[in-house]
Amino acid sequence: MMLSLYRLTTILGAPLIHYFLNRRKARGKEDPARFGERLGSTEKPRPEGPLYWLHAASVGESLSLLPLIDKLLADRPNCHLLMTTGTVTSAKLMQERLPERAFHQYIPVDRPSYVRRFLDHWRPDISLWAESDFWPNMITEAQSRNIPMVLVNGRISANSFAGWQRARSLIRALLQGFTLCLGQSQEDFDRLVLLGSRHTKNLGNLKFAVPALPVDDQEFASLKTLIGERPCWLAASTHPGEEEIIAEVHKQLKNTHSDLLTVIVPRHPTRGEDIAEALQRLDVRLALRSTNSPLTADTDIYIADTMGELGLFFRLTDIVFMGKSLVPLGGQNPLEALRLECAVIHGPHMANFQWMSEQMLSDGCSLQVNNAEELSNAVTQLLMDVAKKDQMIRQGNAFVDSQSQVTERVAQEIETILDHHLAADKNAAA
Repeated sequence: MMLSLYRLTTILGAPLIHYFLNRRKARGKEDPARFGERLGSTEKPRPEGPLYWLHAASVGESLSLLPLIDKLLADRPNCHLLMTTGTVTSAKLMQERLPERAFHQYIPVDRPSYVRRFLDHWRPDISLWAESDFWPNMITEAQSRNIPMVLVNGRISANSFAGWQRARSLIRALLQGFTLCLGQSQEDFDRLVLLGSRHTKNLGNLKFAVPALPVDDQEFASLKTLIGERPCWLAASTHPGEEEIIAEVHKQLKNTHSDLLTVIVPRHPTRGEDIAEALQRLDVRLALRSTNSPLTADTDIYIADTMGELGLFFRLTDIVFMGKSLVPLGGQNPLEALRLECAVIHGPHMANFQWMSEQMLSDGCSLQVNNAEELSNAVTQLLMDVAKKDQMIRQGNAFVDSQSQVTERVAQEIETILDHHLAADKNAAA
């Protein structure tokens, strides 16, 4: 019933959908040059041979799939891979990062006519869906065409699980369209089963296989020289409400570390000037990277409001606070910091990485803080106790290595399903 109602709404709602898309285009959230892709159209021809289709919502999900894409294409030289995402940022990133025989398209809006146009053109041999970006019309249409579907790195957060409880018939119908659902943790596995998945496994989290964030070696050498021997810590991927806390912590820490440098990398670089304006009132000396403000010996807080440089700043310090966790927004991925040998601190709000953060605490590679005072104490401890910091870094390395085979295990499951599908098609055509 709910699925039929959803389908009818997306059919009758064409004027509203077009209005919404045009508004997004006017605000720079749609790509005018490739807008037809959002309507299921493309000028790109389908390549010959078997075609993987892999869908991810945005940047984080798509990056976590790059090692899997490399593995699938390396194992199958006759295959190509279509990657779809829904955001301009992820499209640009995928165009830069996808390997040979892989290419990007925007996911069409989930309206039946757009969906059919997309599937008629691409005719994928297998469909891979990342995490929990479910589009009902696309899933049911793919199912009706007997396209095998696999949910990879499936994640059902506590909030999503509670929400799906109010639409149990819909989520059950969607999940039962998948040949296999792969939860990224035991908790996700359990929730997928409870929501109706028939074939579910937990093979690990693909985020563990993502390579370290890149760095510009020249920029690294330059900043390393400027920082010198100063004690330094990083607040990474911060959100509104956290930068003021970071600045207050810096002022407290200055009482014992007079030459301390605090680096803030906001999750959204466009907030840099707003952050600087807010922190000026706290009587701290700031430098803003986007305006080329010089980093000097007198700089208290360096606001790195630039795109794609988080890997640089993870390498410049080994004490990192992961943002979006002192405010109730769910946290940011701590694996990026662990992979670059940082001792990690995070707040209590890590719902987006619940299993991961709990396991990190258990393994001794992170510290949880609940407020400014506890954050100040944690940074002080790691600045003063080098043995403690080094132990956390070693534990972090072991934690990252604990799922080193996840890509191979997931790829094997996918390739087995693809082989069965291709064999069935061959037999049907004989």
